[in-house]
Amino acid sequence: MADALTSAASFVVLFCASAIVSGQLRYSIPEEMELGGFVGNIAEDVRLSVWELSARNFRLISDEVEQYLQVNGDNGILFVSKRIDREQLCRQSLSCSLSFQIVVYDPEEMHSFTVEILDINDNSPTFQKNEFTLQINELIAPGTGFPFESASDPDVGTNAINTYEISPNEHFGIIVQTRRGGSKTAKLLLQKPLDREQQATIQLILTAIDGGNPSRSGTARIIITVEDGNDNVPVFDHESYSATLAENVPKGTVVTKINAVDADEGSNAEITYSFTNHVTKMIRELFKLDPRTGHLRVEGTLNFEKFPLYELDVQATDKGLPALTGHAKVIVNLLDVNDNAPAIHVISSSRTVPENAQPGTAVARFSVTDLDTGVNGQVHCQISKEIPFTLQRSSSNDYNLVTNDVLNREATAIYNVSILARDGGSPPLSTQKSIFISVSDINDNKPQFTQSTYNVFVTENNAPGSSIFSVSALDSDIDQNGDVTYVLLNSMIDQISVSKRVRIHSKSGNIYARISFDYEELKHFQFQIQAQDSGSPPMSSTAAVNVIILDQNDNVPSIVSPSILNGTISVDIAPQSVYPGYLITKVIATDADTGQNARLSFQLLESTDSGLFTVDVNSGEIRATRSFMDQELITSRLVLLVKDNGQPSLSSTATIIFSILPNSTVPSSESSAGLRESKNIFNLNLYLIIIFGSTTFLFLGIIILLVVVKLKQNGNINEGYSSGFCCFNPRSSDSTIDPRTSVNKGSSYVRSGQTEGYRYTVCLSPESSKTDFLFLKPFNSTLPFNELGTLENSARK
Repeated sequence: MADALTSAASFVVLFCASAIVSGQLRYSIPEEMELGGFVGNIAEDVRLSVWELSARNFRLISDEVEQYLQVNGDNGILFVSKRIDREQLCRQSLSCSLSFQIVVYDPEEMHSFTVEILDINDNSPTFQKNEFTLQINELIAPGTGFPFESASDPDVGTNAINTYEISPNEHFGIIVQTRRGGSKTAKLLLQKPLDREQQATIQLILTAIDGGNPSRSGTARIIITVEDGNDNVPVFDHESYSATLAENVPKGTVVTKINAVDADEGSNAEITYSFTNHVTKMIRELFKLDPRTGHLRVEGTLNFEKFPLYELDVQATDKGLPALTGHAKVIVNLLDVNDNAPAIHVISSSRTVPENAQPGTAVARFSVTDLDTGVNGQVHCQISKEIPFTLQRSSSNDYNLVTNDVLNREATAIYNVSILARDGGSPPLSTQKSIFISVSDINDNKPQFTQSTYNVFVTENNAPGSSIFSVSALDSDIDQNGDVTYVLLNSMIDQISVSKRVRIHSKSGNIYARISFDYEELKHFQFQIQAQDSGSPPMSSTAAVNVIILDQNDNVPSIVSPSILNGTISVDIAPQSVYPGYLITKVIATDADTGQNARLSFQLLESTDSGLFTVDVNSGEIRATRSFMDQELITSRLVLLVKDNGQPSLSSTATIIFSILPNSTVPSSESSAGLRESKNIFNLNLYLIIIFGSTTFLFLGIIILLVVVKLKQNGNINEGYSSGFCCFNPRSSDSTIDPRTSVNKGSSYVRSGQTEGYRYTVCLSPESSKTDFLFLKPFNSTLPFNELGTLENSARK
């Protein structure tokens, strides 16, 4: 290792230098460099200031290079991060380098770099074995060469094996040959004939020396046994055989056939073919040589990309004693076939792009490679034409993925951009790689109500605070752009703010009643609601809500006609006009409710005489079932039920008192007309009755006064009474005059459908011829007919 470090000193100049070659920056460093060793100042070489490194996201792109090299993001210095063993990295390739790219953004720049790994002389030549044996017939003529296994040295260039030396002796020399590719081989050269009898065994020291400074060497012992006999070696047809075959030929394919002849006879001419010791184990796994026929066949899987050419050393050995061996070469050239699909490497990718991004916006960058050569390595990339993206080629193997149309997140939120890379082989090979691009949302959609107008039906007497309806508005945007809140747009209804009647939950859209609605006061009202998102700027829409109050059966029927007082209705009946089906009165009732709740029906609950009246269920008309008889009661009582058709039904009752009036001379048609007009002229009748009554009482007073005066003058007053004036009492049991059918025995006055009866006692003198005038005496004229019987019975008692 010390020698390696000493050798590395010669590369100080190369280590510190960098140059631009073919548009690339190139550094050279020796292998086995210490960890952290300086490679180059990339920031300085690409003319970037230190502050730009982090600001422009300065980074290295290469999975392979990152194992060995790293870049300091603070100062841009490229340094060694892992031990670099050139022999392990590049084997014995003359050129060994690491390539990578450096990318900076805003604006995006890419620089390619190559770090050449220089070989140092850190390996000594070694032989596969420490000791080799040779059997050489003494008949071999001077000048014959004897190849032996070459030493191996992992180093390359001047550090590889440069020459071979052999210990001093009198028979053998050494010939050093340079093979295609620059490797050195050696063979012993017989310079002087052997004499087994003089020296049967010869021991030599073979030394392999590399070209390093200082040089390294390795040795092996050669033991030569001198034999008698077979003095002709097998000779090949050609010193070198060549074959060309495709890299994908199947196992068992014949590469070529080698052939050698031996001039000897018998066993000394029997030849066996084999690989020489120069052929490595790897090649022996790929090819197989038939020892008897000389056919060289493919044994393993060939790969043009790893080794496009193979050089095999073959030998033909006879069976003489000692055996003689002839040597030849077989060179196998591989033809490239399209057996490698293109590889896609994503350099950078924007995971999201706003939906309002302008066409031409770059969203990803990638490169393609193909290990094949020629047309097999020519790659073409394409994507689907159905998506709003396109490819732009920035260099031979680099592409940019850019937008070429307007994006709409609500239509497509995520794009799976499938990149197809196809090479030019026949048949072509292809590779697909998907890049997922998410479209970020902008607030370009306003909330939409499910309906522009909602009709809400609410039954009156609802509980305050209860939910009466729920509205919903949908927003195609997401996150805060799709977060909808609801607002009640305040307005005045009958000079009352709608917010005092209802409220709306800002998140759920539930509408709540603040008050209990009364159908009889408010049948419907309308208000506006607004749905607004939380975007910037926010977007909104409105909808109308019609609240329709539904009626409940919460009002009892009310009787409006005839007039009712303390639950009682008074109705007077003129008996002479009553006949079966006669309309006594019509009860009119109303209900503040509507519909079935206001559909009324009438029912007779109680009646003084159940067979006297009937009530129409629907109209409320009370009709007589028959004509009234003389003996009928002068009053009748009914209890009438009025109920609605609601569920449950509500009802009210009223008591109707029918008063049966005495007979009247007024025709029934006139009486009926008077009844219909009574309401209009009630006050006038009252005045007329008062005037007429006053005049009658005044007239009767005057008559009585005149009668008293006259009786006193004649002195016959007591006699008249005692002589038994005949007094006629219309209520007398033996009277033959019916006051209800005769109007000549009394006086009756009818005004506007109301009858007032005046009853008189008529007295006649027994001596009618001597009577000066008729005496009329008023009799309970102010009492109603229904009390006359009571007074009469009292008088009799």
